[in-house]
Amino acid sequence: MKIAALSDIHSNVFALDAVIGDAKRRGAEMMLNLGDVFYGPIAPRATYDLLAEHEFVTISGNQDRQLHEATAEEIESNPTLQFVLNDLGADPVAWLESLPFDYRLNDEIYLCHGSPTDDLEYLLENVESGHARLRSDREIVQLLGGQQSNLIICGHTHTPRTVLLDSGQLIVNPGSVGLPAYTDDEPVAHAMENFSPHAAYAMIEKCADGWTVQNILVPYDYRKAAAEAKKQNRDDWAWFLSTGRGH
Repeated sequence: MKIAALSDIHSNVFALDAVIGDAKRRGAEMMLNLGDVFYGPIAPRATYDLLAEHEFVTISGNQDRQLHEATAEEIESNPTLQFVLNDLGADPVAWLESLPFDYRLNDEIYLCHGSPTDDLEYLLENVESGHARLRSDREIVQLLGGQQSNLIICGHTHTPRTVLLDSGQLIVNPGSVGLPAYTDDEPVAHAMENFSPHAAYAMIEKCADGWTVQNILVPYDYRKAAAEAKKQNRDDWAWFLSTGRGH
């Protein structure tokens, strides 16, 4: 079975449309959505409507939780959060609340957003230097918390990466469909950067010797997404979307 793994759409319907089209052309038989679906100053409701036209296995991300757990005070202090909730309406938020934290697809494949125990944790990357550095094999195994699946698919860091552990387990991060760069102050100030505006996802297929993995970058009209971000006074997002750079 050909599996298309998507993550971190962040309301970018333009990128999502391009990725779905590319995955279908490549013969995807199953599509996975690893969370952080709607948070972003682009097109939350249109993203929900497009997803509803297709069949996805979907899990929750940290910013999906943020939407349905938001307090009145948090909403008041965050214009982007206000925009997303107002644009979505009640049904998509209720859908987010129903999503599972993680998911075992079958005996071999396990899905999580961050790590198997924490949707805010970077499973593969250490960012203490301010930029992404691959963790050691030992660190990654510790963060797996005993998860033994042969193939683990995660998101959250927006960094396309495929890592084989000494245990023989393969970990695939498909990168971000909708946001190729960002900056954050947690756990320390850092930037995640992919250095191009492409929409990222992964195609995965079982073969005789293991898993064939393609980390795919799809061109799309990122200017449309950047223009929507600017309408919400998010020039930072417009820069991330247009350049794939954090600074």
